[in-house]
Amino acid sequence: MRLFPGLLISHGRVARRIGLGPRSRLDLLRNLLTALVRHERIETTWARADELRPYADRLIDYGKCGDTDVKAMKMADFWLTEKDLIHKLFKTLVPRFGSSHGGYTSMHQIPNRERLDRAKMAVIEYKGNPFPPLIVRKLDSDKTLLNQLLLGYRLEKKLQVSASPKPASAAPL
Repeated sequence: MRLFPGLLISHGRVARRIGLGPRSRLDLLRNLLTALVRHERIETTWARADELRPYADRLIDYGKCGDTDVKAMKMADFWLTEKDLIHKLFKTLVPRFGSSHGGYTSMHQIPNRERLDRAKMAVIEYKGNPFPPLIVRKLDSDKTLLNQLLLGYRLEKKLQVSASPKPASAAPL
């Protein structure tokens, strides 16, 4: 006997329920994708950004086919509500990702909304955008615990090698 039979059946639920229905969900995703192409970095809720990410990556994949490809133009025309962004997609974004194969977007969690609903917020952006990075990489410092332990180990080894008696070289007979 299974304790949780409902967990094994998906009941047709594939994606998150965002918006007020299927048409509202598509409109929301189209507007978010249009804003992402226009600004190359947007701030939204985590759930919306997580749902938007595959569509943003897929749009770049279709764009790699070129602006003469009929399917790529149909996809760009459908997903971008502002038609002046189709030119930006094919002339700016697609050449930027010409050599990479997937993973064109990055998501970073930011603090929750305080005054409204405390929703988990995120920033989604295309990689290589002209804005300063959100996360500044910290250089590895000598003061970290791991580096201090390694330094102590190296000094201890050096002292052991210098303190050990050197074997006398055999004199030729």
